[in-house]
Amino acid sequence: MKKTAWYKDWFNSPYYHLLYQNRNDDEAQAFINRLITYLQPKEKATMLDVACGKGRHSKVLADKGFDVTGIDLSEASIAEATLDEADNLHFYQHDMRQLFRVNYYDYAFNFFTSFGYFKTQREHNNAIRTITQSIKPGGVFVIDYLNVQYISDRLVNSVTTIVEDIHFHITKWEDETNFYKQIKITEGEENESEHAHTERVAKFSLEDFKQMLAHHQTEIITVFGDYDLGNYDVKTSPRLIIVAKKW
Repeated sequence: MKKTAWYKDWFNSPYYHLLYQNRNDDEAQAFINRLITYLQPKEKATMLDVACGKGRHSKVLADKGFDVTGIDLSEASIAEATLDEADNLHFYQHDMRQLFRVNYYDYAFNFFTSFGYFKTQREHNNAIRTITQSIKPGGVFVIDYLNVQYISDRLVNSVTTIVEDIHFHITKWEDETNFYKQIKITEGEENESEHAHTERVAKFSLEDFKQMLAHHQTEIITVFGDYDLGNYDVKTSPRLIIVAKKW
């Protein structure tokens, strides 16, 4: 029997949404505000939020009057996101490795390290192809990714988090090409459930993204290192936020 990819099971799991339910919405909104001030999109610009999850970034963009589409592989996340659909906000369950729309959007976004999950470089290239082909010539793609060196230097190997009496035992490690996070879930004090998931994220550097984007006629124009849009430093910046333009 073919094993399901980790992200398909985990992102649809109620435990995933429970563990990450308190992600900082205020921080997300502040980041979007700064990004939009920098980008200066035209009124009612068309935007694609790739791997949108429940749509927290998409909703902020739509509230600013932009025409926003969110896509995500998780049926559970999209089902919840669609509850907030509006005339200028739509959501679709879709695999980013498959083409979506071509030369359609003014902007495409991929926020909060929602990339790097696949087994092969070809799959990652297909995802970049989908995103870059979705924007018009002259369109802009922004990807918000982890900064490999920063994370590697500060990797905490083990921690336990308790949410609503459920214990999440989290173990992190790395190899040359990926970061890993295993989440074992215990319900009750003694009986450990069979629920266990392992996240995997590729160690893509700025140069890796430069090469992937160049194959699809997209050039990096700016790089930021945090959600305040500070300068990027390979050792000290917590994020790798790339702004690229399609030829």
